[in-house]
Amino acid sequence: MKTITIIPVLACALAFTGCGGGDKATTNVDSVQIAIVDVDVAHIQSVPQTRSYTANVEAFNINNISPSSSNRIIAIKADVGDHVQRGQVLVTLDQANADQLRINLEETERQYNRAVQLLSIGSGTQSAVDQLRTQLEAQRAQYRNVMDNTQLVSPISGVVTARNYDPGDMTGSEPVLTIGQITPAVKLMINVNETDLSVVKNGMSVDVLFDAYADEQFSGRITRVSPAVDVNTRTFPVEVQVNNADGRIRPGMFARVNINIGANDNVVVPDRAVVKQTGSNVKYVFVYSNGHVTYRQVQLGQRLDNAYELLEGLNDGDTVVVAGQSLLNDGAAAQINTHAKK
Repeated sequence: MKTITIIPVLACALAFTGCGGGDKATTNVDSVQIAIVDVDVAHIQSVPQTRSYTANVEAFNINNISPSSSNRIIAIKADVGDHVQRGQVLVTLDQANADQLRINLEETERQYNRAVQLLSIGSGTQSAVDQLRTQLEAQRAQYRNVMDNTQLVSPISGVVTARNYDPGDMTGSEPVLTIGQITPAVKLMINVNETDLSVVKNGMSVDVLFDAYADEQFSGRITRVSPAVDVNTRTFPVEVQVNNADGRIRPGMFARVNINIGANDNVVVPDRAVVKQTGSNVKYVFVYSNGHVTYRQVQLGQRLDNAYELLEGLNDGDTVVVAGQSLLNDGAAAQINTHAKK
């Protein structure tokens, strides 16, 4: 770190004036305090331009587990947060209707078999066989449909993200369970500024950070860019896919997506040069020139380790004060500390 030394310099001017019949001396003393400051030089640097967006994690695919018709729930075999496998029975519904359909189906099967036998010995008619065959096929389809809605299975492997009923409830408009597929990937939906759309492309790699894993950076990929702008926000919905083979990333987690859109040549100064004006969000620096300092308001870009990118306010080669700003004001006299440590 560079150090600052403040040295008061006392400049004394003595004026002697003769008046009337004798000499009378008058002394005017002007005291000027000059700050000896550490400085550095602003310089142009190529700065990667990053846009940061926030999003909540979403399952890659979502499936709602519901029967085709209202029925009473007997058992729910999974709860929110549970991992389930494709084909696993998750909900059992009342089978009373299914049992009656099974009895009717078995009776129709007996009638059909008897009609076929009678036809084979010449005592029946083809019309009776055809009619019973049509009835049998319809009842079989109806029975299969009811059974499919008595034992509800998961069509995907994933995690239960919602449960809307308890055993004993009648099913209604909401799904009994919602299953989210989170492996091998999850997705994030971000809204990209209209001005950045030209550089955001399908297949572009992005960096993703999750609050749950603060010290770890994940890689993502843009998989879809909406062709239409949201007229209210002037942004484009963009889908980002993040690999999640181990299932560590869960739906609802908060994420930050950083997109590198290129690089700009901008002025960079040490972070110690930038001062925040008390009571406001105004940022400024002091520029040193010819023994005085000048107040310059600046607009910050990105933080770069121990420096700041400036979007406006300074020029390449400006000499900026990096220590002692609290003792300065616009136009103040200053002297460079030639003994400062580099």
